[in-house]
Amino acid sequence: MRELVASAEESMKKAVEHLKRELITIRTGRATPALLDKVMVNYYGNPTPVNQLATINVPEPRLLVIQPWDKSVLSEIERAIMKSDLGINPVNDGAVIRLVLPQLTQERRQELVKLVRKKAEEERVAVRNIRRDTNDELKKLQKEGGFSEDELKRLQGEVQKLTDKYIKEIDNVLAAKEKEIMEV
Repeated sequence: MRELVASAEESMKKAVEHLKRELITIRTGRATPALLDKVMVNYYGNPTPVNQLATINVPEPRLLVIQPWDKSVLSEIERAIMKSDLGINPVNDGAVIRLVLPQLTQERRQELVKLVRKKAEEERVAVRNIRRDTNDELKKLQKEGGFSEDELKRLQGEVQKLTDKYIKEIDNVLAAKEKEIMEV
């Protein structure tokens, strides 16, 4: 029973971490190397993350400079960035690739906020599903004679507290990202 509650908490933590990873890759008008986390480069036939092929610097708030360790992979990195959903045109000068992040329009900021809210809601649903599955499992164990009705209520209360805690954490992550997106 304890293991069930601990397992539920672990799964809820993972949902929050997943949301944080997803939100890092959403462009907010401010340059961060994490924007390139999902960009895979065809490197000798293997899809490889950009950060394993190059140094990524942020010399200015809206500029990323990608300096590959192997110059021969420069055009592949450029191609991968163009294929990605970043919506940024890379500037290749033969030695480095520069990514200039355009200023976000108000309309684009509102679209991004909607996207961020959607992702947060997906994680809230995931947390609630974990709660439901855990409660179902607890009821099943209780019916099999594992423990009393009072113990079941107590454990369900614990699971509810965990659910509230992680949904509040998701809301905090969402609020921070919304603020970052709307910041001009």
